[in-house]
Amino acid sequence: MFRRPNSSIRIAIAGSLFAMLCAFSVVHASAQDADSTKRGRKYKAPPPTSHVEVTVIRATNGKPVDNAAVIFHPLVDGRDNGNMELKTNEDGKATIDLLVTGSSVRLQIIAPGFQTFGEDYKVDKNNMAIEVKLKRPAAQYSIYKKNEGAPASTDKPADAPKDAAPSTPDAPKDGAVKDTAADANAPQDSSKPQDSPAPPK
Repeated sequence: MFRRPNSSIRIAIAGSLFAMLCAFSVVHASAQDADSTKRGRKYKAPPPTSHVEVTVIRATNGKPVDNAAVIFHPLVDGRDNGNMELKTNEDGKATIDLLVTGSSVRLQIIAPGFQTFGEDYKVDKNNMAIEVKLKRPAAQYSIYKKNEGAPASTDKPADAPKDAAPSTPDAPKDGAVKDTAADANAPQDSSKPQDSPAPPK
């Protein structure tokens, strides 16, 4: 009845199908690679960053100041570009690894009971260590009292007696001119003492 095909023919057909399948998959994979380079976003590597460690100590005795606010203000073309705030640990240290090498940064340190510190730095090394000595607040300078170490100011205003009356009557606040004729015709309040004219000499 039916003849069976030869086994060598079966092997040849299977081999040719396998070769066609391999060729098709290679062509398809190379086409996908070509398309993905055209459509995908370009990867831009982040710029190198520096390791910056700030140590905050007291100017008087060199002990660390803990829980001080260390604020980094990155500067772009001399202008503030946001900020990053850290707190110092019990050793008075705050560490950051996000500052771009070669950039400028304004460092500000705020701690209760100390003067606020602020200074600009250039981040030009891979590892930077900054030590800040915080001072206690000084007394405010006033021109009205004698300050220690400063001569008394000669241009301070003369002290007027406290019980002296002003030499001119108060001007109206809205800038209107006071009508003296209307004041002369106005009824006088008898409860107020009146200015009497000076006696003739």
